[in-house]
Amino acid sequence: MLERLVMATVDEQRRARRWKIFFRFVGLGIVLLLLASSFGWIQSPDAVVTAGRHTAVVEIQGVLEAGGEVDADGVIDALRLAFKDSATAGVVLRINSPGGSPVQAGLISDEMRRLRAQYPAIPLYAVVEEICASGGYYVAAAADRIYVDKASLVGSIGVLMDGFGFTEAMGKVGVERRLLTAGENKGFLDPFSPLSDVQRDHARKMLRTIHDQFIETVRKGRGDRLKETPEMFSGLVWTGATSVELGLADEVGSLRSVARDVIKAEELVDYTRRANLAERLAKRVGMAAGQVLSRQLGVSEEGPRLR
Repeated sequence: MLERLVMATVDEQRRARRWKIFFRFVGLGIVLLLLASSFGWIQSPDAVVTAGRHTAVVEIQGVLEAGGEVDADGVIDALRLAFKDSATAGVVLRINSPGGSPVQAGLISDEMRRLRAQYPAIPLYAVVEEICASGGYYVAAAADRIYVDKASLVGSIGVLMDGFGFTEAMGKVGVERRLLTAGENKGFLDPFSPLSDVQRDHARKMLRTIHDQFIETVRKGRGDRLKETPEMFSGLVWTGATSVELGLADEVGSLRSVARDVIKAEELVDYTRRANLAERLAKRVGMAAGQVLSRQLGVSEEGPRLR
């Protein structure tokens, strides 16, 4: 009996070791899969499998900003892949964006025009969902046609630069700002320093210049379809139905209806480049480092924005 008890104990320990080894291998396999997915080892982010003639979809979902979730590099890469595919019947840029960086919007807009000229047989349409404002509309204006929902929010053709001033509050609590600069305007837009009339006028001049660029882009993209009014470039937003009346958009339509009725290719293939975990971490680290450097150099982090 004692021998049987000893042997049973040994067998139980062996089974426990086997299960422990098994779970360790399973855990290691999961970690390896996660790493492979994060670094793009399983599938290249540029790899898109298509089954035939289709409508290519590229999404702009969120704020346009360098190194952010939506930036020019990612959108441009996706557009190039979509146009390059011989099975692409048409490209739809699905937009749901309040705007963002005028530089990022401009880069995407310029590339859209280049691709349209390089591939004249492939139409490029913009389909607006919830909102297509400021930088989002800057991008949409470069498409062949713009489709909206009747309740979409469209427009906001303007530029802003915002911030806060704490000079009076600092004086009330007895706090002194010690900012040393080389260059009389190096502390330009520093929230803890007073804003001079010269600096205010300079900022407004910059905004007017960017605003003029925005207006020219809209006029160039929309052409004779645009029914200009005094309020059109004031920063106001309109519903999708009103935007069609104003010539800011062409028709009411959705992604599915455009693919089915306009492009005549119902199959949708998403070319949107979505950053993996490693890329997202790298972007966040880079942005954080840039913000720290900007603060050290006395550069305002809130530049002009199309929002």
